[in-house]
Amino acid sequence: MSQLEMWFEFIKQNWLVFLIALIVLLAIVSFVKTMIKWALVVVIVAAVAVYSGITWDDVNNVVTTVKDETVLKLKDQAMNSMMEEAKKATFKSNEDGTYTIKSPNLELTGTPNSDKVKLSFNGVSLGEWSMNDTIRDFVKEAKQNK
Repeated sequence: MSQLEMWFEFIKQNWLVFLIALIVLLAIVSFVKTMIKWALVVVIVAAVAVYSGITWDDVNNVVTTVKDETVLKLKDQAMNSMMEEAKKATFKSNEDGTYTIKSPNLELTGTPNSDKVKLSFNGVSLGEWSMNDTIRDFVKEAKQNK
């Protein structure tokens, strides 16, 4: 039985508990107008989570998985943008010896003859990357666009 099937089975068996919790949450959010309502919401959500057997490790695993998948998708999008935006990229040599390449969605900063570059995609820093063929081609194309 897969993880998804297990969850569906659990929800089928405990649908009434989830329905009651949802109704109580909606009532609290609608009628209680103070900060206490958010404390009650957190308590109810935590109680349902404990009742369902969710542990902090499960939550941590889900958060880690979502984060990893998001970063991977951003990296894929950045690589695709490099290939598409290479002709629009502008190369600038900085006074400190580094260079900066900007295109509509990317900003790449590096040091000549270094294997590492810093990359931002749509204003979001993707950290330090090792040079690969796509990045080298992007840098070459940007230098030609000077």
